[in-house]
Amino acid sequence: MTIKVVIDTNIVISAILRDRTPEDVLLFVVEESEFEWIASPEIVAEYVNVLKRPKFKLPKTLMQQWEAMFEQYITVIDVQDDVAFPRDPKDAPFLACALAAGAAYLVTGDRDFSEAHKIVDTTVLSVRQFKTLICDRW
Repeated sequence: MTIKVVIDTNIVISAILRDRTPEDVLLFVVEESEFEWIASPEIVAEYVNVLKRPKFKLPKTLMQQWEAMFEQYITVIDVQDDVAFPRDPKDAPFLACALAAGAAYLVTGDRDFSEAHKIVDTTVLSVRQFKTLICDRW
């Protein structure tokens, strides 16, 4: 049985810009065969669009490497149903993806997800919590 993980954009950006724990978590999810990085086309598009923001000043080659990594390591699923998440509607696609995939975990640095348990059964963890509770114990 595969353990499905949805990863918020802020974790991806932190992995690229700062390395350390966010990068460790991403590498763990893609390298451990029992885990599967899940995203919808909308989420993958968000990853790519955020990477292209001028404020990050990422070299084109680095952006291309990450886009190739997304293609290689992310299992893209169609999400048919929208989820209402009034606390932050921009986060709704992540909850909809987690719900559609039956994801075990949603890894995020966004505190808006603190109320997600009312919508999905997915366990929402910070990147540090995921590393401590999952990566370090695996």
